[in-house]
Amino acid sequence: MQQKAHRAHIERLLAFSQQPGEAQGVIERSWRRCLDDYGRDPSRPTPAYIVEAQRLREHKDQIEDFLSVARTGMEQLYKRVSGLDYVLLLTDAYGVTVDFIGNDNLDRELKRSGLYLGADWSESRAGTCAVGTCIVEQAPVTCHQTDHFDACHITLTCNSAPLFDPTGNFLGVLDVSALSAPAPREGQHLALQMTAMYAQKIEDANFLRYFRDQWILRLGSTWSLVDVDSEIMVAFDGNGVIRGVNSGGRRKLRLESDPHADVRGHLLTEVFRENVSELWRIARAGTSSERTAIRMFDHGLYYATGIPPRGAPGKPSMPSASASAPALPSPEASAALEALGADDPQMQRLILQAKRLANKPLNILVQGETGTGKEVLAKALHTASERRSKAFVAVNCAAIPESLIESELFGYTPGTFTGARNKGMRGLIAQSDGGTLFLDEIGDMPLHLQSRLLRVLSEREVMPLGSEKPIPVDLRVIAASHRDLRQLIAEQRFREDLYYRLCGATLHLPTLRERCDKDYLIARIVEEEARQLDMHANLAPAALAVLRSYPWQGNVRQLRNVLRFALAMSDDGLIDVDALPPEVLESTIDGGACGASSAADAAPDNEREILLAALRRNKWRVTHVAHELGIARATVYRQMERFGIVAPNQQ
Repeated sequence: MQQKAHRAHIERLLAFSQQPGEAQGVIERSWRRCLDDYGRDPSRPTPAYIVEAQRLREHKDQIEDFLSVARTGMEQLYKRVSGLDYVLLLTDAYGVTVDFIGNDNLDRELKRSGLYLGADWSESRAGTCAVGTCIVEQAPVTCHQTDHFDACHITLTCNSAPLFDPTGNFLGVLDVSALSAPAPREGQHLALQMTAMYAQKIEDANFLRYFRDQWILRLGSTWSLVDVDSEIMVAFDGNGVIRGVNSGGRRKLRLESDPHADVRGHLLTEVFRENVSELWRIARAGTSSERTAIRMFDHGLYYATGIPPRGAPGKPSMPSASASAPALPSPEASAALEALGADDPQMQRLILQAKRLANKPLNILVQGETGTGKEVLAKALHTASERRSKAFVAVNCAAIPESLIESELFGYTPGTFTGARNKGMRGLIAQSDGGTLFLDEIGDMPLHLQSRLLRVLSEREVMPLGSEKPIPVDLRVIAASHRDLRQLIAEQRFREDLYYRLCGATLHLPTLRERCDKDYLIARIVEEEARQLDMHANLAPAALAVLRSYPWQGNVRQLRNVLRFALAMSDDGLIDVDALPPEVLESTIDGGACGASSAADAAPDNEREILLAALRRNKWRVTHVAHELGIARATVYRQMERFGIVAPNQQ
């Protein structure tokens, strides 16, 4: 019977694929995407896909603070729907299930069907489904039985609602699903409404947590429900400037001057008709306030109560599901993180992730091409953390000769080997006790030392060479590599167990070619370098245009070297085109980081080509190549051997 249903479903989709014109409904639009955009074949059903444990952990790490808030709402919802054999899924913005509540007695069936932790429900992976289609449409969706594109899922019925973070960015999906359900699709209407209602509750709880250090107005159209079911929430600072609004606020709040503008960054009095003193009276009174009616400029009328900031004088601190979690670093502590980028979306996302990780007890793996600023990011993380008063110790695993790296890292006792210091040496790991140990180019660490480092991370103690007594250490490790460590694991050149110890969280630095904030970086580096030279510098527009379009194989480090050279060649601090190095002028190409044809297209697409191009450009002078690429001479020789590159005079 099931095979017959599968065959009928496939024939229906194949017939749909032959129909001309644009699809109108949510489900039909998704089918069209599956056929045209993802190239899915309805005659080839694909079973549910569960991501591997490490990938799941990476997805969970990205929204760690949100998970504890969401879990409380999920548990409340599950109590109301569990008797109807529903299960609950929480996915991130990519469709990967990061939390799950279901019937343990149905564990095998749920996992096989994909209603399980780690399941990937993106449209590109699973076809038309409630989660994947909700991600695309960013609206509540019911996907009932044969609404699903893939025949493997046509027994399921699923209801999903989108979740947004406190700043309005798409965060994930709340889903209520069942292995089977009565045939009428309309029977899922109540389940969809409950899913959307609890998604809003979870969003609002996360909003209160995120803005717990700001003043908050809660607004509702029903007098008695304002405190428990606010339709609109507005967070604002001590100057009365709006810092955030919840989803209800984004839909309903309007400025008097511009009804289509974002209200964030504007004064409360630009949205509400009440004067400043009345709005502050409501906010300061807190939930004890009589529900005062306030008016908006679009003639809306709402009842309002206020919530003061956490720890405000005379008010108890707000309870929070995440009260025990380390707070985000203060603006002063996170200034170095903020300085890493400007209006580039990738960098802003990375900076936000770094802030959230700064005080978490996790080791961090930083991935990025050579010269993208991995050590700068590691220093900024250390400065933003509560470990900032202790040492930041940086070790370049590729630059230290293999014969010395063990003693440098672990230290040694007196007389351990010929040539050792009489008093022994405290190793770099011990020197970073209480602070941060930064291991750059961790992929170049010899295998036998990887085993010793693994012991340090697991036992939290270090054994100096020649000693029989371990030294306890409290440290955080930030490791970095421009190489794919998973590929090194496959080649048995890197320990898999060490990899999992190091990447409690992974941060990916974009290349300079990909970034949209080149102007900010150029201006900041010019200012920093000019300050070092005690001079004032300006950049001519023509020189800026050249710098924008250069491909930057050496990334930010190469940019800094170029600007140092240009400052040295400039007259009275004015950097004109003539002050730029010849290789920059010769290699300039059209395009920008965010354009349709970017410099990334013209840049070498692998490590060997980057190295070979640098060698040829510098006439095979290894010292100059190392300087341009920002790596050690030993690394250049090692990579030449690895890629089979031989200098012409040695062939």
